Amino acid sequence: MVTVTSRGTAVVTLPTDTQIKIVREFNASRRLVYKAYTTPALIKRWWGAKRGEVTVAEVDLRVGGKWRYVSVTSDGLDVGFHGEFREIVPNERIVWTEIFEGMPDMELTPDQLDASASLNTLSLTEQGGRTTLTILSDFPSREIRDLVIETGMEAGMQDAMDLLEEVAVSLA
Repeated sequence: MVTVTSRGTAVVTLPTDTQIKIVREFNASRRLVYKAYTTPALIKRWWGAKRGEVTVAEVDLRVGGKWRYVSVTSDGLDVGFHGEFREIVPNERIVWTEIFEGMPDMELTPDQLDASASLNTLSLTEQGGRTTLTILSDFPSREIRDLVIETGMEAGMQDAMDLLEEVAVSLA
């Protein structure tokens, strides 16, 4: 069993009306956090946040490359996200778009999905073998940002960050 020293410690703030900022420190080097964050087999171990099984983790890690994750919830629902990488600095920074594909009972056109995309910037900094991960998500409107918050994203994100740390630490 891997000891995680920073369980549930991500801090979520709302810097502007259209942004969500997440800051979390990990007990692992930024190289290992980056590897766990970008490697499909490793993503499958943490993305689902103990709320289901990740069945798809596709990553074309290059500028212009696409990504897609799908989880099957404990209720049997497929929940998917996808996007495109805009900037990549290995072990330091990733900028990508993120589109929630909707729940099965939601009928959204591709244009409606694209209009809801967030632009996310992940930064990793390391000091003394510990890594601070910062994600700034910028949404097209306050309404979309608030919808994301209202999904209960923070609880799932906390669990996912805990699992991400476990995966990163296990790579050492």
